[in-house]
Amino acid sequence: MENRYINFNEKRMYIFSELVKRYWNGSLKTVNDLNVLASDIKQKYGFSDAEMPFIKDHIRVAMGLNPNKDDMFTNELDIVKGFKEISQPVIARIEGPCEHCGKENCECGECAHTEVSKYKTRMYSRNNEPLISNDKCLNCGYNAPDCDFGALADKIEFIPVIDLLKDRKTPVFAAVAPAIVGQYGKDVSMGMLRAALKMLGFSDMIEVAMFADILTIKEAFEFNHLVKTEEDFFLTSCCCPIWFNMIKTSYPDIYKHLSPSVSPMIASGRILKKLYNNAKVVFIAPCIAKKAEVKEPDLKGAIDFVLNFRELQEIFNALNINLEGLSSDDKDQASLGGRVYARTGGVSFSVKTVVNRLEPTRVIKLKAKKIDGVKECRNILNDLRDGRKINANFIEGMGCTGGCVGGPRTNIDADKATKLVNEFGEDSFILTPFDNLNVMKILKQLSINSIEGIMQNEELNKILSRE
Repeated sequence: MENRYINFNEKRMYIFSELVKRYWNGSLKTVNDLNVLASDIKQKYGFSDAEMPFIKDHIRVAMGLNPNKDDMFTNELDIVKGFKEISQPVIARIEGPCEHCGKENCECGECAHTEVSKYKTRMYSRNNEPLISNDKCLNCGYNAPDCDFGALADKIEFIPVIDLLKDRKTPVFAAVAPAIVGQYGKDVSMGMLRAALKMLGFSDMIEVAMFADILTIKEAFEFNHLVKTEEDFFLTSCCCPIWFNMIKTSYPDIYKHLSPSVSPMIASGRILKKLYNNAKVVFIAPCIAKKAEVKEPDLKGAIDFVLNFRELQEIFNALNINLEGLSSDDKDQASLGGRVYARTGGVSFSVKTVVNRLEPTRVIKLKAKKIDGVKECRNILNDLRDGRKINANFIEGMGCTGGCVGGPRTNIDADKATKLVNEFGEDSFILTPFDNLNVMKILKQLSINSIEGIMQNEELNKILSRE
């Protein structure tokens, strides 16, 4: 193996860090500036002249561009300045490192979920053929971090955001996933994180858990409407695009049992843009799949760019922002229920609290089945499709083990993250989504004066639903 390729995920973060630093400080303006960056990386890691196309492609991907195997930079900086969105595919295949890999069977070149028979098809190829089998891929994103030789990388969407943050005429909101709690150090509060994001130029940091509260109420109404007998069941679509894509592409017979709700991420973008003219929304998550979700045709436009936790850590490092030294800008935006969406069982817990409030004497009680990991998700869907009894009528699936806290781009392990998420949820002064006055404030701004209006208002229903 070639040492310069080993542990390339960390080297890739160094490339991104240098890119952020130089672009932010105004020292990355010309093709020559990009060439200097590439030369510095080559020298730091001992790459040869022949490997410069590989380095330059990683710079392009870190800018949100497609690789093109060219050893010449041309108009990359002009393209980034005109970016309104990052194009598909989310995962880029970069030529060069596979010939140095030395593995007989390229594990990182196959779907990370090979234990699931449906997905044994190779998603990516080590040769020059097309990169991805789009009809099979769940967009889980696990191939990129699993390939630590630099052959696969997810595009990073921050460089065009820098121009937005420096343009004070445009309100830019950081919408953070519930799993963000504790990702930047045990002594870094959410208030400190808000202060840091404001230092970067964001107008505010918004807990996506608040929009999870709104969707919880919607799904509780849907459950009450759809589950009337012991044979009925309801599949929640909230949160996880892997779970949704699996049902949509492979289980048409039970697709009708799936909630039409969008994810809290999409709801946050749509509602924020409804409330604030010309606003831009950047979602911050533990997940690569979210980068693909925002580009789906029926969801496009809600979220402008997606960053993951690891990328945000590198941004803070590059710009010398010490979170622990900041004053805490605290706001209590979400309920306990909304905040625990970050871990397996959180959606079920939250929806059940609202179902019990809406119909305390309900005969058919909500019986939840909480599933995580692609293999277990597929097993439960097979059971449902084949009519096997599962003793549950509300099924929550999460593609990552542990839920979102187990995503591929987190900074801490899932068990620790789960503990911190639970603690943060319990710290909320708002017990259930039903009690969230922030939700009522948003509803009133949308001319809705009651909780029931979440289902009755045609405009809000369109905002909260897939087409």
